Amino acid sequence: MDSSPLEPENKNTTEEKCYLRSKIEMLELIFDSIYNGVMVTDSDGYVTHFNTPYGRFLGVDPKKQIGKHCTEVIENTRMHIVAKTGKEEINQSHSIKGQNMVVQRIPIKRDGKVIAVFGQVMFKDVRDVGKLAKKLSLLESKVELYEQELISLRATRYTFDSIAGTSEIIKLLKKEALKAAATNLPVLITGESGTGKELFAQAIHNASPRRLNPFVRINCAAIPRELMESELFGYDRGAFTGATYKGKPGKFELAHRGTLFLDEIGDLPLEMQPKLLRVLEEKEVERVGGTSLIRVDFRLIAASNQNLEAMMTDGRFRKDLFYRLNVISLNIKPLRERPDDIIPLSHHILRQLAVDYSLPTIEIDSKAQEILTKYDWPGNCREFCNVLERSVSSLEGNVIRPGDLPFQLYAGQAHSKTVNSLPLKDIHGNAEKEAILAALSNTRNNKAEAARLLGIHRTLLYKKLKKYNVNY
Repeated sequence: MDSSPLEPENKNTTEEKCYLRSKIEMLELIFDSIYNGVMVTDSDGYVTHFNTPYGRFLGVDPKKQIGKHCTEVIENTRMHIVAKTGKEEINQSHSIKGQNMVVQRIPIKRDGKVIAVFGQVMFKDVRDVGKLAKKLSLLESKVELYEQELISLRATRYTFDSIAGTSEIIKLLKKEALKAAATNLPVLITGESGTGKELFAQAIHNASPRRLNPFVRINCAAIPRELMESELFGYDRGAFTGATYKGKPGKFELAHRGTLFLDEIGDLPLEMQPKLLRVLEEKEVERVGGTSLIRVDFRLIAASNQNLEAMMTDGRFRKDLFYRLNVISLNIKPLRERPDDIIPLSHHILRQLAVDYSLPTIEIDSKAQEILTKYDWPGNCREFCNVLERSVSSLEGNVIRPGDLPFQLYAGQAHSKTVNSLPLKDIHGNAEKEAILAALSNTRNNKAEAARLLGIHRTLLYKKLKKYNVNY
């Protein structure tokens, strides 16, 4: 019969003895090097193996435990029971020396009969498992956040170079924001919708020492009232129906060592405001359903398009929270109050659009610039970007002219100057003529398209052209 490599042919030789001794020493070394506590018993529950880490943890001599019954060595042990039942017990909780342990009890069988039981303490304390689970949950949430940031890379990489404008208002504002970036103090950014509050928030973050850490954004107006607390503070396992089995960190935890941006802070529910105030003052959060406090290190930037001072008077916003948020205040003026920024801003946006769409350099002629400057821009920078994007999308050539701009921007500008000095009949006629001229310009003198734009039949358009002596 062929010999096995583990069983040398001559069992009486010195070579065989050295081989076996070396193998046993290696197995004992491996057994004692296992980080977890390990014990092996025979089929009657008597200890046959006991590793050094387990003895060190229990404060006993491992060698002196050999031959003892497992119940004499480990309190509340079930090793002898597993030996009788032959059923394994995996990841069971076991109290040893007042600590809840996670253990494994595995029967070892030969020919279907239990000959030994292998027992292992997987962790020093079951609380370590909870800590690892929380760390894993936090890391998974951060990975999701980083994935979202990569998807919207352009939107989350704003710096002060991204803020275009040459007016004194914008220069002073950027200077104050740059000073704020050097501190960890809370910042409150106010201004109408679309003025670029998040742009400034991201610029402050990216100019601060926290720029390598997360910028976490939450819109207080977009989160349902009943979910606000769990979104901000997170929740522990089983905190409420539908909660994930491992819990979830809140935005404060995700913003650790970074910046938390609370947009539309004026829409934060009144009952949540004292909880936010406590976190700002203590820098500690407690998850929904949790029992322990979590230290967090974050920088808060809040923004609102509402008058928070008026809301305080009405009792809709807490005074103590307002004063805690309003340490550094930045008020962004609407676009209509800084017309000097409109042309520089248009050049900045068009350069970016040309890069995004692989287009040649796009220019704006003087008449179109005049129309852009005179318009009130109720939607501020957001509306301004939208108008330029629409104009570029249908542009023929690389120069934006009045006809390339949306009709509503200039339809009423020409006749608005004479409204106070003309009879109603003349005002109506002038308005109608200007609307027709604007429609023709917008459609490059295409009568059918102009009539459709005006909502009238082409025959009526020709009559109007004749009436107002418009050359066509």
